[in-house]
This record gives sequence, C-alpha cells and structure tokens, in this order.
Amino acid sequence: MAVEVIFVKKILSSLPAPALAGVVKGKSVSGAIAEIKNCMYDGATMIDLHLPCLESTDVESLKKIVKASKLPILALNYNKSYDGSDAGLTEEERVETLLRAVEAGAAGIDMQGYTFHRPSKDGFCGEDKYSFTKGNPKEVVTDEDMISKQCNLIERVHAMGAEVLLSCHPGIYMSCDQVVELALFLEKRNPDIIKIVTSAADTEEQMVEVFRTMIALKKEVRTPVSYHANGKSGSLTRIINPILGGHMVFCVDRFDASSTMGQLDLRTAAAVVENMKKIL
Repeated sequence: MAVEVIFVKKILSSLPAPALAGVVKGKSVSGAIAEIKNCMYDGATMIDLHLPCLESTDVESLKKIVKASKLPILALNYNKSYDGSDAGLTEEERVETLLRAVEAGAAGIDMQGYTFHRPSKDGFCGEDKYSFTKGNPKEVVTDEDMISKQCNLIERVHAMGAEVLLSCHPGIYMSCDQVVELALFLEKRNPDIIKIVTSAADTEEQMVEVFRTMIALKKEVRTPVSYHANGKSGSLTRIINPILGGHMVFCVDRFDASSTMGQLDLRTAAAVVENMKKIL
C-alpha cells in the first residue's frame, strides 16, 4: 500500500521579512473573521490567532476562520482566556487545540518552550549547565525526555503539512551570548521559526545589547528568528529588531481590554517597515 508523504508547506517561514502578524483574539468565529479582515486591510501579512479566546475550537469552527482568511494563520494557545485569566487546560488539551487548528488548515502553530512540562512555565527546573539557564529563566526545558516529546510534536505537525514556531519567554534579561546559545539549543529541535522574548530592557545599554543580539542571531542561527525584549525600552526593540533581521512583528490592529499593550499598532508598524524598505 502506498504511503502518502506530506511535505511541509513553508508558508510562514518563507514570508518576506519582517512579516507583520496581526494578533486576533476574537471570541466568536464571526468576530475572529472580522478582526482578520481588519488586519488584512491595515497591512498584516499573516495572522496570529489566539485559540483560547474563542468560544469554540472544534475543527469545523476553525475551518470557517481559516477559509475566510486570505492571510496564513499561526495558531497559538498560551492557556489564557479573552480576559487574561487561566483557561485551565492541561498540556495535552492545549496541544490538541493546536493540532485541531492544523487539521483545519492553519499554516503553523506556536509551540511554547515549556510544552509538556507545565512547571517550566514559571521557572527553570533542570540542571544549570548552560549560560542561558542562569537567572531562573521561564519556559526553558533541558530535560531530554521533554525535548523528545517536543520533537515528536514538531514532526507530527510537519507530517500534517504545517510549520512550528518554537517560542520562549524567559522573563529575565539575557546577554547576547546567552540568547544566541539558547537559540542554537532550540534550533536542534527542528522548528521552522524561533521566537525569543527576554525582559528588562530598562536602560539604553541593555537596549543596545538587544539590538546587537538580533544582528548576532541573524548571522549565527540558520532558522528564522523573531527576537525582542520587554521592559521600559523594549517597545523600540519590537520594531528595530525586525528591521535588523528579525522574522516577524506582532501587532494589534484595534486595542481593547484583551490586547497586549506593549505590542505595536499594526498600521504604524506597516508604515515604518514600508518606509524603511525605501531607505535600505
């Protein structure tokens, strides 16, 4: 019996950089579709769909959203409901929503670094033997069994024809060397895109280090990387780093109570990127 081989559709990782991801947190199918259309008209080149905000994440509901979108969709589940409260899903339930999104036609999923090991979401649990494990980073897993499970999930998503963005939000400040070592460590799991968000870009010196890190990541990591920092000066790294080689920018089209206020306004980001293309 012939075995069907499905090749990964390199849709998200092949988007011209920086890709402008319109963040969508609609509660209903129709609400999500409306947000997607607004994002499309305001300059988005892809959609970042927050699954736990939706009232229903069955395959048929997700298919309606995917079918209505002219932009490729990255599905994510950070276990946070529309109001920001804990959605209460187990790791297995959270992963299943991501797989349903792929079945529905999503171009890729956001697989968080702590996947399959919930304790690592809140702090480092492994052996402190890497530069990036200093300072108790969140979402960093070094346990080989957990890494193997993550690799199996990545392979499963690839077999379904979609891509995986492997994201890590350490929640601490990291030097250039630490971030690069972490990215190379994550790259071994064979994701299609890597996303790292550090914290505490609170001084100009730290902000400059974040810029230097993005340049180093572009040179030393084969996989497309999205990297920025939170903190007092972090908002500037959200737009400068993509110009320096980061793969994507996460943007809000219409701010409301559910929005991540540190993210960029979509229309402003689109205008900045377009104008920079004229200069560079």
